[in-house]
Amino acid sequence: MRSIRAAAVGAVTMSLALAATACGGGSSSGGGADGSPKTLTYWASNQGASIAVDKKVLQPELDKFEKQTGIKVQLEVVPWSDLLNRILTATTSGQGPDVLNIGNTWSASLQATGALLPWDAKNFAEIGGKDRFVGSALGSTGAPGKDPAAVPLYSMAYALYYNKQILADAGISKPPATWDELIADGKKIKATGKSVLGAEGANVSENIHHVFVLAQQHGAHFFTPDGKPDFTDPKVVDAVKQYVDLMAEEQVIPAGDAEYAQNQSVSDFAKGRQAMLLWQSAAANLKSQGMSEDAYGIAPVPVRSGTPGTGAQTNSMVAGINIAVFKSSHHLDGATKFVKFMTGDDEQKILNAAYSTIPPVRTAQGDAAFSTPSNAVLKNTLATSAAALPQVAAESQFETAVGTAVKELFADAAAGRTVTTDSVKAKLEKAQQQMPAA
Repeated sequence: MRSIRAAAVGAVTMSLALAATACGGGSSSGGGADGSPKTLTYWASNQGASIAVDKKVLQPELDKFEKQTGIKVQLEVVPWSDLLNRILTATTSGQGPDVLNIGNTWSASLQATGALLPWDAKNFAEIGGKDRFVGSALGSTGAPGKDPAAVPLYSMAYALYYNKQILADAGISKPPATWDELIADGKKIKATGKSVLGAEGANVSENIHHVFVLAQQHGAHFFTPDGKPDFTDPKVVDAVKQYVDLMAEEQVIPAGDAEYAQNQSVSDFAKGRQAMLLWQSAAANLKSQGMSEDAYGIAPVPVRSGTPGTGAQTNSMVAGINIAVFKSSHHLDGATKFVKFMTGDDEQKILNAAYSTIPPVRTAQGDAAFSTPSNAVLKNTLATSAAALPQVAAESQFETAVGTAVKELFADAAAGRTVTTDSVKAKLEKAQQQMPAA
């Protein structure tokens, strides 16, 4: 998910899991002679460099769908800063769209509202079958043991983007593969006068993504097997401290990045101000800011040692966008046809190529367009070393509470206040107290 979704996540109310099931909603209009709708409404998430870019990408495809089916799709591209609150309001008012995009990490939380159409075997059969989708993407579609609340649409993974010239000027021949190498290379890069690694220290979503991955590497999971928050597990504390220490102790992340929350670190990297960036499928973003593909390389995110994989070698969360249907839509048949269209092989190739994302549909993912060296890194990460964020009803509150704790710790580091194991634990205790009761 694009990192600016933080503002939306930060506004989630603690009553999310108790939100009422939508009733009587959907704003489609009219109907054809065969009972199909004349119009569907679609809330798309802002995937491109701007809303205008998204409209330019999507409208030709929606026109194609209308030509094929006779169903017009009314498009609204919703900024990440508004999307989650818009969805939550729709779940209680019943005045939502027929079809919508959701961040895949929200799936279990929105599933708990009861407002989204469950994708059971019958509904999956309508769009070609569940086995069309890769397992990692299906792992972020709802709570385990329940029918998915959404269908994978775009898949993303974190990678290490590095400026080839800055590394060469520092005498570094290859990107760091371990955290120790990252810190060692940082010292060489700082000696050249460049910043080492960008971060969005005030962005709660970016924070939670990184500390979740580090927690996986430490063997911690933030939640107990029965879904209770366990934020003060010593291994969780160590993982959070490791990330904040990149600024507080190692000075790999510049202190100024503690205030970043709107992709400023991406701009710094694109403009050659810093050597490295940890980001989700960044190629389209970098290209939109004028950075040549020849100027940077892409490598797996560093791990504790050796080669990325599962467990202690996990190096990304399963990032991506899902497409969902409001259960209250008056035109479920038309909405299902639209989901089938958007997840069809042809559209998957077109849309994921436009957004520099990876198709979660197996056959589309195998297309040559997604076999470039950079895409190979992302695909391999998703297939072998990415983990889904906790699929629990309180996931969105978890992102907000822990992501904010990390934000406050970065602020302490930037202000020169010492970040200790005890201070990290205290922030995480506060975050755990903010979680809703089971």
